[in-house]
Amino acid sequence: MSGVKNVLVCDDDDLLLELLSFRLSAKGYEVRTARNGKEAIDSAFAESPDAVVLDAMMPVLDGYEVLRQIREAPHMRDLPVIMLTARKGEKDIVEALSLGASDYLAKPFIPEELTARLTRLLTRAA
Repeated sequence: MSGVKNVLVCDDDDLLLELLSFRLSAKGYEVRTARNGKEAIDSAFAESPDAVVLDAMMPVLDGYEVLRQIREAPHMRDLPVIMLTARKGEKDIVEALSLGASDYLAKPFIPEELTARLTRLLTRAA
């Protein structure tokens, strides 16, 4: 990984945001957080992160709408987005992937697995 990679983590669970911020920072990532879908969109468009970790169920705008808006923006079409959500149904997974999610990880999850998947996506994107 060349240079510090910026990761936007979007979830309405403060404890999860704290955990992921700690884990990803320890791996050398610069982490920004968003607590709802509008914050996620605003931050993604203003800050141009290198990757996004996105919950499906958030207030204001859900993760699917956030993903849809990210994919509609030409400069973010190839942005790695990992859906990290409690929604485990086949329909949920298929919808996220068809909207352009790069990966899908169901909660509860293994933090090391998330960082490994994130590193893999960022290495591919480089």
